Amino acid sequence: MSVFERRDGDLCLEGLALNRLADDFGTPCYVYSRAAIEQAYLQYAEALGSHPGKICYAVKANSNIAVLQVLAQLGSGFDIVSEGELRRVLLAGGDPAKVIFSGVGKTRDEMAFALDCGIACFNVESAAELELLSAVATECNAVAPVSLRVNPDVDAQTHPYISTGLKENKFGIDINTALEVYQRAASLPGIEVLGVDCHIGSQLTESQPFFDALERLLLLIDELADKGIVIEHLDLGGGIGVRYRDETPPSIQQHIDTIKARLGDRKLALMFEPGRSIVANAGALLTEVLFLKPTEHKNFAIVDAAMNDNIRPSLYQAWQAVEPLRAAEHAETLHWDLVGPICETGDFIAKDRELALEPGQRLALMSSGAYGFVMSSNYNSRPRVAEVLVDGDQAHLIRARETFDDIVRGEALLPLSEGQ
Repeated sequence: MSVFERRDGDLCLEGLALNRLADDFGTPCYVYSRAAIEQAYLQYAEALGSHPGKICYAVKANSNIAVLQVLAQLGSGFDIVSEGELRRVLLAGGDPAKVIFSGVGKTRDEMAFALDCGIACFNVESAAELELLSAVATECNAVAPVSLRVNPDVDAQTHPYISTGLKENKFGIDINTALEVYQRAASLPGIEVLGVDCHIGSQLTESQPFFDALERLLLLIDELADKGIVIEHLDLGGGIGVRYRDETPPSIQQHIDTIKARLGDRKLALMFEPGRSIVANAGALLTEVLFLKPTEHKNFAIVDAAMNDNIRPSLYQAWQAVEPLRAAEHAETLHWDLVGPICETGDFIAKDRELALEPGQRLALMSSGAYGFVMSSNYNSRPRVAEVLVDGDQAHLIRARETFDDIVRGEALLPLSEGQ
């Protein structure tokens, strides 16, 4: 159920007019719905039901501490890929015993910090990482719970930049060598083997690639059992894809029910790491039309949001819907490219959209709750924008818009030489 709707011509979020939020907090600005985040998380939690396991929100999708706080209060676990993300989870009240640490480049210091916090599991991505984790755990007089991230060489049929389960991707351990690495893990000091992990990609809108990977993992788990290595949990990585345009993702309930059924009599807890499907459609990026620049070949609407605010269209060729906050009163409907102020031809947030536009009009770039603000930057010395969480009839500023002082904090001028 969408929390965005029109009331008397105004696009609203949980009943609050987005034009009012733009007045109060300025543009560009990210706005999120608490209700939508909670509804999306609970779909996963309810689908898992009484089956042992955890729903671990992928922090990289949207790491604002207020968003993490909402999820922590629901009992969510968290999937992290850095010490910084772990610190955010702790600051938001998350339980470290429900944290899974993924990522291909964990450092010695990050491992030690996570061990000290008592996280649930490390998803180990290489034999070299396994050896370092063993050494760090031994030095810390600790035991590191691990699963190995196995690369099953399954084509997720998604954008190549967000595909992670093919043998040419940097992630995970080749399934053909996984048994050998598991045997090594079982022999190492400071290591406790708990699980098998797999993540084949993001924005999957059909279940079959998951099920193909699952069958390969279950064969590995059975082979490990024959070698005396008992696996307690199976981590199947991210959630299902979301609807940006005309995608038809499967039902979360049916998806997880099918996975449960395919486990047979294996006593395996299930872990899932949804991120995008929790927050993407809970958010929008608000922007204002600065100038209209119709030309002989193309109509450009120059808006105040840019690729530094949301890089997905430029990086992934991502399509996101554009909705006026209120319809233009005296404008002709034309095809427009929505471009930003940044000095790059690749600076656009939408192309060839049929819209009636006028200067000063405000727009919402929909489905912006995931991989929006978290991937933003200060390119062209632009301040990162405000973030707002809507909760019923209340709007909370959960990140202030940056100032120029924020941008240059930590920089320093060189000392002047003599004569200058």
